Amino acid sequence: MELPNSVDLFEESLKSLIHNCSDLIVKHANDGLNLIYFCNLVDSNLVNNQLLSSLQQTRLEPFSMEGLAQSIPIGQTDLTCEMEQVIILLLRGWTVVYKVGQTDAILVNTSKQPKRSPSITEIETNVIGPQIGFTESLETNLGIVRSIIAHENLCNESFEIGEITRTQVQLLYLKDVAEEQTVNTLRQRISELEIDGVIGSTLLVQLIEDNSLSIFPQMIITERPDRVSFSLLEGKVVLLVNGSNFAIVGPSTFLDFFKSPEDHYLHWNIAMFIRGLRFLAIFISILLTPAYVAALTFHYEIIPPSLLVPLSQSRSKVPFPPLFESLFLEITIELLREAGARLPTKVGQTMGIVGGIVIGQAAVQAGFTSNILIMIVALAALSSFTTPIYLMGISIRFVRFPMIIAAGIWGGIGIVFTICLLLMHLLRLTSLGHPYMHPIFPPRWRDMVDTVIRLPFPLLSARSTFTRTPNKQRFNKNKAKQKKDIDE
Repeated sequence: MELPNSVDLFEESLKSLIHNCSDLIVKHANDGLNLIYFCNLVDSNLVNNQLLSSLQQTRLEPFSMEGLAQSIPIGQTDLTCEMEQVIILLLRGWTVVYKVGQTDAILVNTSKQPKRSPSITEIETNVIGPQIGFTESLETNLGIVRSIIAHENLCNESFEIGEITRTQVQLLYLKDVAEEQTVNTLRQRISELEIDGVIGSTLLVQLIEDNSLSIFPQMIITERPDRVSFSLLEGKVVLLVNGSNFAIVGPSTFLDFFKSPEDHYLHWNIAMFIRGLRFLAIFISILLTPAYVAALTFHYEIIPPSLLVPLSQSRSKVPFPPLFESLFLEITIELLREAGARLPTKVGQTMGIVGGIVIGQAAVQAGFTSNILIMIVALAALSSFTTPIYLMGISIRFVRFPMIIAAGIWGGIGIVFTICLLLMHLLRLTSLGHPYMHPIFPPRWRDMVDTVIRLPFPLLSARSTFTRTPNKQRFNKNKAKQKKDIDE
């Protein structure tokens, strides 16, 4: 659809295509120039003080829209003769400069999008390392990443998703480091999406991951620029979504969800100890409560004799079987956690602490549960909170419930059967076509030096084979081992 040949027809066409646009403003400048914009989307100071004053002072002989566009002292300008392009950019806060008799219109970026300044991370907190986190502005997030990786090989491609929302998405990767097939796979999945709108990266990742029916996330969602930068240097691909302060990182393995960028800021032996605690916390969170239920229901012989007396005394007033007792406490813990997350910050912290103490003590005195089970459930809950990625922590807590039910029905056999089903599911998962359980399956012993364990940096010269990167070396390990004094 071409541009109309008069301002009145132009305005009527816009109002007919954009329904109920009472905030559409048309300003008349000199020499027949007209400014058209939405007053709620533009920076009024930029329009009045720079754009309008520039148009009033510009005299071109002979007149041309190309020359006028070059004289405008604002960075982003464009020429178009299509009405569809005008509408799209108008709704993003651009201003249209139109003159009667011209076949082209000038589009000037005068947008003023609501945004906040970068601040500390709220969910993925850390003690050592950068504190800055992503914001809801795509331009700000892209600038943060480029300030960390200031290299010409950092590529970014722009996409538009959603026929109604027209959400802007940036695809980031390092040329000659990221595998071309991985980039093409993600590029194809984004471009083939047919949906009305995408609000946030958490919705987008559900549309592009390999198995959307799995309870386990296959791509990392993070608000930390340092995690994104480390991932890009490893050959992974990153998606930034406008309006979301979370970036999508892929492909990702199951063990990547238990690694923190803070592990690289600590000394290697301390980082390896902390990472080992996280892996231990997985088994505690998943197996501790089901083991309690199975032991008290079917396997009394595995309980030490010295523990039988206090255990029987603790359960003497409990009328429920261990299965219902443990499910009651687990659901109570989840209710407290969900209530604390939904309430305001100060009230939520008080609710979590006071509510847990009051409800736990009242449950013991009323005979609903035993003291020992409260300690076990609390330890399992604490272990699930050690996971650096929030979505993986939720998945681990979810897995605990079917395992408790299986332990209460079949005992130890039920636990083993549930673990086998869980492992079969994990081994079949992929992330952008890459094995989810790498480097455990298929076994890659060389890649375990920075996955399961954490070795000193001089021993981490090779990149992981998981990303299939064409550039396999981070640095020359022979030169890294050389130590020279100043006088040499």
